[in-house]
Amino acid sequence: MAKRLIDKLKNTFKMNEEGISDKDLNKEVDGTDTEATTEKEKAPKKSKKKGAKLAEELEETQTALAESKDKHLRLFAEFENYKKRSTRERLELMSTAAQSTLTKILPVLDDFDRYKKNAEDDATTEQLSEGVLMVYNKLYKTLESLGLTPMETTGEVFDPEIHEAITEIPAPNEDMKGKIIDTVENGYRLNDKIIRFAKVVVGK
Repeated sequence: MAKRLIDKLKNTFKMNEEGISDKDLNKEVDGTDTEATTEKEKAPKKSKKKGAKLAEELEETQTALAESKDKHLRLFAEFENYKKRSTRERLELMSTAAQSTLTKILPVLDDFDRYKKNAEDDATTEQLSEGVLMVYNKLYKTLESLGLTPMETTGEVFDPEIHEAITEIPAPNEDMKGKIIDTVENGYRLNDKIIRFAKVVVGK
């Protein structure tokens, strides 16, 4: 043991004389490289930091992607609603485009209706000529093709949503109470839209 220690000391003195540093000597004695060990210790720390940064960047990217997708879906839904609304408004405009013109023609129809009603009354000698009746029927058919339809009122239950009561009179029987006894002015619809309310007499 003592001999081995003496040999080791001799080798140490010899290495110092040859310019070998204590650091190199420590490497020889311990059998390890201090610098290499330090680099190995630092490597896992750097790797962990890099991995954490990449994970953070990935999470940020996924969040941004989800937000972008949500905005895209909302924008698409708004555009679809806009298209549907525009189509509906266009169809409504087309269906009621002639409303102004037809409303002005309604008084002419009223005159025809009164003339026809008087001619059909047994108490009058006035006759409805075949030519006038043909024009009357043709006019109604033409207006019906445009979507204009008269409202059926006489004998129906009075509805303030679609009827305008001019007056009330005693009902001729119990069944006619609350119902329309006579129509003073016809009501009209244009493609299911009321353009004139019916003026009626209601039984009480």
